[in-house]
Amino acid sequence: MAEIPKGFTYDSLAVGQRSVSKGRTVTETDHGLFMMLTGAWHPIHADEHYARTTVLGRRFAQGTLGIALALGNLEAEILVSADPLVAALGIAQWNYKCPIFIGDTLHAAVEIVGIELTKSGERYIVSRRVELINQDDRNIQEGTVRSLFQRQS
Repeated sequence: MAEIPKGFTYDSLAVGQRSVSKGRTVTETDHGLFMMLTGAWHPIHADEHYARTTVLGRRFAQGTLGIALALGNLEAEILVSADPLVAALGIAQWNYKCPIFIGDTLHAAVEIVGIELTKSGERYIVSRRVELINQDDRNIQEGTVRSLFQRQS
């Protein structure tokens, strides 16, 4: 399977191209800063003593941290375009499959699942399936996202 080309354009993208990012280890600082940013201090995330009484027996990160990492710095390493990004069009779906623990090393696997030229032909929409994979090669989150790019002649 071909990789997503660095510096891609409309003409160089193809459905089925797939790339995997480098790893990124989730730190205690990442976890704490994300709780501060969101204001979501649920005991399962913030209270070690409480978390020990739960089925998983330890704290884990909010699921939305996975989205932020997958669609932020991990995917940005892969999705490098020569054409200007116009807009993120949204997340069509996103599934949480396993928890993210502090100390997990995460990778994003991105596959191009659709390329659609707009009516004017000046822009195009790239749809991709994104998987967040941990150090045990386990798919812990996945979803489909779309972005709009300006086509260069």
